[in-house]
Amino acid sequence: MAVSIELTKEYGYVVLVLVAYVFLNLWMGFQVGKARRKYKVFYPTMYAIESENKDAKLFNCVQRGHQNSLEWMPVFFVILLLGGLQHPTIAAGLGGIYIVARFFYFKGYATGVPDNRLKIGGLNYLALLGLIICTASFGINLLIREML
Repeated sequence: MAVSIELTKEYGYVVLVLVAYVFLNLWMGFQVGKARRKYKVFYPTMYAIESENKDAKLFNCVQRGHQNSLEWMPVFFVILLLGGLQHPTIAAGLGGIYIVARFFYFKGYATGVPDNRLKIGGLNYLALLGLIICTASFGINLLIREML
């Protein structure tokens, strides 16, 4: 038995949150590019080596802040888009919190003190948990409809 999904106008907020994250990701990429020039870490080197570069830790923290955000991006996109099908305003709100927290995660990491990423940036994990719950709710609702 097929289940049809109707998108409400509020799903537009979900889509706009995804677009906002794309812009945040582009900005973080530019920050890595600036750090490459500043700390003299040239392509194709992914991470600086402390024995070869006195600023290796500073560069690596900027790079890791962006890299970690890239690693979580597919998870964020999937749970945002799927959870938003049933709970568009909640998912968009949680997505907005995730984006703001990711910004502070990156800024904290880029200080060169990795623990600074969690001061406000740690809220991204709570937002992810909320999005996981929205997505699980959507999946459960699909199964319940199927049983009725």
